[in-house]
Amino acid sequence: MKKVVLGFSGGLDTTFCVKYFEEKAYEVHSIIVNTGGFSEDEVKKIEQHAYKLGVKTHTTINAVKDYYDRIIKYLIYGNVLKNNTYPLSVSAERLIQALHIAEHAKKLNADAVAHGSTGAGNDQVRFDMIFHIMIPDVEIITPIRDLKLSREEEIEYLKQKGIEMNFAKALYSINKGLWGTSIGGKETLNSKGILPEEAWPTQVTKTESEEVKLSFEKGELNAINDTIFQHPTEAIQYLQTIAGPFGIGRDIHVGDTIIGIKGRVGFEAAAPMVILKAHHALEKHVLTKWQLNWKDQLSLFYGNWLHEGQILDPIMRDIEAFFKSSQEQVSGDAFVLLQPYRFQIIGIESKYDLMSAKFGKYGEMNTGFTGEDVRGFSKIFGNQVSIFHKVKESE
Repeated sequence: MKKVVLGFSGGLDTTFCVKYFEEKAYEVHSIIVNTGGFSEDEVKKIEQHAYKLGVKTHTTINAVKDYYDRIIKYLIYGNVLKNNTYPLSVSAERLIQALHIAEHAKKLNADAVAHGSTGAGNDQVRFDMIFHIMIPDVEIITPIRDLKLSREEEIEYLKQKGIEMNFAKALYSINKGLWGTSIGGKETLNSKGILPEEAWPTQVTKTESEEVKLSFEKGELNAINDTIFQHPTEAIQYLQTIAGPFGIGRDIHVGDTIIGIKGRVGFEAAAPMVILKAHHALEKHVLTKWQLNWKDQLSLFYGNWLHEGQILDPIMRDIEAFFKSSQEQVSGDAFVLLQPYRFQIIGIESKYDLMSAKFGKYGEMNTGFTGEDVRGFSKIFGNQVSIFHKVKESE
């Protein structure tokens, strides 16, 4: 029998895929890549569901730390927000899942690899592209997309196969991971509309202001309120428990999809948003003007290219090397005030702070230059523009 490795979530689409491949005489090897969105109990139930459907093997990959080390770390270094709004919660997650699925297909020497994407979204491109690059000789099969199946047709097929599961469609589609949760529903299908309170997975239970200290070491979050963590993923998860109940990090992202259409999606990402803004505040104090300038430009490209699935492009490694180098002095504490639905950066403390009073206080005094220095500098600094205007006037 031919082997097919199937990216499996246990939902309607991937459940359909298992029975479809069984009918086509494939040996199905399911795999779920956990990026922080599943509890141990949920992972166990998905495994049980897979074996009950008849898969040959089911593999669970805990990719949370790998997800951080290979992707999230650089999103933090770059302060990456797609369209100045979205922390790339799902798009980044899909890439690490695709990479692990491809590696698993290699390990099993599979004849085919499959995913449950439809033909209407970005994920199909991300999965397909990575599979084409990493496992070019392995056939890619996408039953839902290829057969152009409706939800009703999938349900009818599974009922005929005697499959019992909850076929009720949730009012809102939820995708949770370490770097945020996306929420899709009727309100996001149009250009106007906000998600109701009950649609948000994390409800607002905190009403009193709370200050939190985030400690960074070379750009990586390693402590919160002086509690030190072994790995930054633990700090991210801990911060989420603190900031999430404030309703912080909720928004709706409007963006350009890989397939050329506009799309809207709701998301909540309390920890990512607080971390990115705190990290950026620290950088503004410890990096030079041109470090910040080039980081902004490279971050914009990096985020867009990552969103479009181009994680394997070597230019990404080049930019990551720049990001890593830029973090050499990004160490210190950022202080954040958390309040219902919003937060404020109070300030930072760092031994690398370039705003040191030893060199002067902006608008008040200086110790590194004189007024005469500034007078001469101003004339030289504007000399070429001055020449341009004189030439223009003489003509």
